[in-house]
Amino acid sequence: MTVPAASQPAVRIGDRDRERTAALLGDGLAQGYLQLADYEQRLQAAFAAETAADLRAVVADLPIRALRRNDPRRRAARRAVAVRSVRAHLAGYFGMVAIVLSVWLAVALSAGAWYFWPIWPILGGGACLISHAATVRGAVGAGRRYPA
Repeated sequence: MTVPAASQPAVRIGDRDRERTAALLGDGLAQGYLQLADYEQRLQAAFAAETAADLRAVVADLPIRALRRNDPRRRAARRAVAVRSVRAHLAGYFGMVAIVLSVWLAVALSAGAWYFWPIWPILGGGACLISHAATVRGAVGAGRRYPA
């Protein structure tokens, strides 16, 4: 049995919900969707809100998806992850280089086969590493979003 919308009880909210809405309002102010006076009124309304419907009314006319997508904290977090991924790639590359050089040296000393075959995996892995680092540097340096 479904209860009609008018008779459903209002969902109460907590401080965390109010703070989340205040952060959205701050992003709206920073991105030019709100004037300072409008921001202050909405902020007061957000902290005075008692139900989820009250909070939805405060941000009803704001483009929430655009605010979240353009959030500077989100972009900074994505950049940090991209830079960490290059560092992890670099660590893996050096690990691979150490392994192939160790195998080559062990084979060369025991069998006398001195052909330097590790050059091929070192060059291939290096090309991949350079490509990854250049992509991240270009995206981070130009302020673009790093592709997910």
